[in-house]
Amino acid sequence: MGRYPRAAVERAMKMQEVILRAISKQITWWQAAEIIGMSDRHMRRCREQYERAGFDGLLDRRRCRPSEKRVPLATVEQVLSLYREHYSDFNVRHFHEKLVEEHGIGLSYTWVKAALQGAGLVAFTPSSILPSMCAGRRPR
Repeated sequence: MGRYPRAAVERAMKMQEVILRAISKQITWWQAAEIIGMSDRHMRRCREQYERAGFDGLLDRRRCRPSEKRVPLATVEQVLSLYREHYSDFNVRHFHEKLVEEHGIGLSYTWVKAALQGAGLVAFTPSSILPSMCAGRRPR
């Protein structure tokens, strides 16, 4: 249980408390579902899982699994060093093109931009505001 984030354990503890209150008939199952913020059908599934596996059944097992889409650390370091050493005068779009064409690194443009911004190599730009929102409506 030590490998779960603290928030996940606290959520499971709250669910256990509410389930125990519902089992002892202090509250109804739909009230328990309302307290937790889920449907009564899902609350019944959680109750069945709690009865089957105990407290560990309430923990979300997806949280401990690393993403299969995670970029390896070596690739991240390679991308950042390439930008620092060879392409620091390029904008993100042209740098992404060079990564794909010359270095064979097939990461998405959005990932490359976020990595460069996170490393402080590229400045954050404010999200584009639609021109119609800035200009307002035209008079009729």
